[in-house]
Amino acid sequence: MELLRDLTIKKFHSGLLDKKFSALEITQASFEHIKRENPEINAFLSIAEESAVRQAEKVDIAIAKDEEVGPLAGAPLAVKDCILIKDLPATAASKILENYVASYDAGVIEKLKAENAVFLGKTNLDEFAMGSSTENSAFGVVKNPHDPTRVAGGSSGGSVAAVAAHMALGALGTDTGGSIRLPSSFCGTVGMSPTYGAVSRSGIIAMASSLDQVGPIAKTCEDAAIIFNAIRGRDPLDATSAPANYNEKELLEPELAKVKGLTVGLPEEYFIEGLEPEVRHEIDAAIEKIQGLGLKFKKISLPHTKYALSVYYIIVPAEVSSNLARFDGIRYARNASRGAAAEGLTEMYFKNRGAGFGAESKRRIILGTFVLSSGYYDAYYEKAQKVRTLIKQDFDEAFKEVDVILAPVAPMRAFKIGERVDDPLSMYLADIFAIPAKLGGFPAISIPTKSAQALAPRELPVGFQLIGKKWREADILGVGNYYEKI
Repeated sequence: MELLRDLTIKKFHSGLLDKKFSALEITQASFEHIKRENPEINAFLSIAEESAVRQAEKVDIAIAKDEEVGPLAGAPLAVKDCILIKDLPATAASKILENYVASYDAGVIEKLKAENAVFLGKTNLDEFAMGSSTENSAFGVVKNPHDPTRVAGGSSGGSVAAVAAHMALGALGTDTGGSIRLPSSFCGTVGMSPTYGAVSRSGIIAMASSLDQVGPIAKTCEDAAIIFNAIRGRDPLDATSAPANYNEKELLEPELAKVKGLTVGLPEEYFIEGLEPEVRHEIDAAIEKIQGLGLKFKKISLPHTKYALSVYYIIVPAEVSSNLARFDGIRYARNASRGAAAEGLTEMYFKNRGAGFGAESKRRIILGTFVLSSGYYDAYYEKAQKVRTLIKQDFDEAFKEVDVILAPVAPMRAFKIGERVDDPLSMYLADIFAIPAKLGGFPAISIPTKSAQALAPRELPVGFQLIGKKWREADILGVGNYYEKI
């Protein structure tokens, strides 16, 4: 356990090359730790021990032959269970897909397989990635490793908890409104949502197609950069992915002189009444540390921020209604027991869908169908898209004056399990600071204000958020990298 606690992807790679341990030893240690910790944390929905061991052995053989291996070779990673890995379950944490096994690899998985990464298993999430606490999973809530009475955040709670509890060195999640950054803030990991289009969405079980984005979860910004560098790039199977011209050296080895030349914006709309005092204190301390690096700070305004939550909860349910129409309870994961008692085809569909979807999925499907319906499309969906453009323009204007924007990830720390589950509006407010960057398609990262080692028992982590210009992940990763070294 102590070895896993101290390991990062970077340290793992160095130790592997120096033959301090083998990939197989770390993989086996990871599974032993998962078997001890997961019954309480509930981060993993399924594990892939047999295939992971085979992959680790393959990497060890390559090293024994002095073959060159990349920084992710043999690294034990966790994968959110809405990302397809061939021959492994892909439930999206929903009963309607509980028996589905993926028949092909997602684009990001193909890239990581080419890097010889080891996949430990599939992680828990809010059903179809709909939620901020992973309490909406059909297979039980994910508990925060720092305090099991509290949520891990959502919807990528399982992937984040797996990294925070040292069950995996890194993970993949998806971020639609704040689904990587919010749990990362709650659990004390680094989590990045890349520029929309920077990473393929092929093979991802879609929730809201104009917002969904795969991103890395790791212990450090350096590790997040390694994962992002491996998964980024154009994919012919995803029309929204773009051939961005990234500089690999700039991503992986940021120069302090360039980082010091950046200007950081502080949006007044994010530093408001309602922030938990502990969150405000930690964010102020982070700002002070970054100022110590020599970066300039400038106050800015993002005036349409106040509309972001309302816009998001019109656009997302509309896209959910469309994307989830394919799940009828018959295809993908047939459950004969639910359909057997039905009289006729129509009743069978009603019974299967009704039993298969959870409450939050039903809520969003119904709301989305309503805002897209005749007579309401113009009043709601079309208007929301226009305001979304105004929110994006706010960021475009701000980025004429600053290079990076710093803000809280969430107004609170991890809340108690069950505390908000009966109040959807209160739950949605957890994402209030995470959503605006997503509506504009900008890259954003959550970075813990304290390392896990610096936290006292039961002390709750706090993350701060860095938002960058499109295709400038190097800026936010670079600032985070040098912040961690102070």
